[in-house]
Amino acid sequence: MFKSFDMLTLLGLLVALIAILGGNLLEGGKTQTLVQLTAFVIVLGGTMGAVLVQTQQAIFLRAIKIFSWVFSPPSIDNEGAIKNIVLWSQTARKEGLLGLEEVADREKNDFSRKALQLLVDGSEPDTIRNILDIDISSYEETHMDAARVYEAMGGYSPTIGIIGAVMGLIQVMNNLADPAALGEGIAIAFVATIYGVGLANLLFLPVANKLKSLINSRIRFYEMIVDGVSSIADGENPRNIETKLQGYLL
Repeated sequence: MFKSFDMLTLLGLLVALIAILGGNLLEGGKTQTLVQLTAFVIVLGGTMGAVLVQTQQAIFLRAIKIFSWVFSPPSIDNEGAIKNIVLWSQTARKEGLLGLEEVADREKNDFSRKALQLLVDGSEPDTIRNILDIDISSYEETHMDAARVYEAMGGYSPTIGIIGAVMGLIQVMNNLADPAALGEGIAIAFVATIYGVGLANLLFLPVANKLKSLINSRIRFYEMIVDGVSSIADGENPRNIETKLQGYLL
């Protein structure tokens, strides 16, 4: 399930753009001087090319897929999950572990359904934890690798921007016969550097960090499920289980 929209992300981008463009206008600069299609193509294309070289196809495709999380992150209902776990515990106490079989069949979350099925099968608490910990580790590794794709973009784009600036300066030097155009040509050349640094610090790195935060939130959610189900398998009191899991809400 996804939230409708994360306004904070949009607000952050708007504030950054307004601050930069507004500051440029206050200094007497012209906005159109910052709009250079060639520089944009060099920086974005070069950055994407470098990332494609270093990234496996499956990881790159996953990175594209989870980009939408930045604006519409997956919802995580920790409080609702705790209530469900307490209900599972109460059901197990009254009807035995087999009483959770129908609950497992109705569970929509794949991870929770697997945890419940292990519980219904009578697995030991340590066995449940070991099996589910592998799933958590796999989730963390694959999704963190995808988030690092944007981190890599943030590392490459400033350097590509410098390459674009140098290429522009080369063109300027080839036209030294027209001194009147030197100032404008040099200014245009450095737009590539602005694009490289700007994309890195306003888009790529913030996206990577936000995705990492969302992934860590999902991992904590899964760890809570593991603790809850393992406690049920261990025969703990429902009230004690609830008290323990409340720590995940702090």
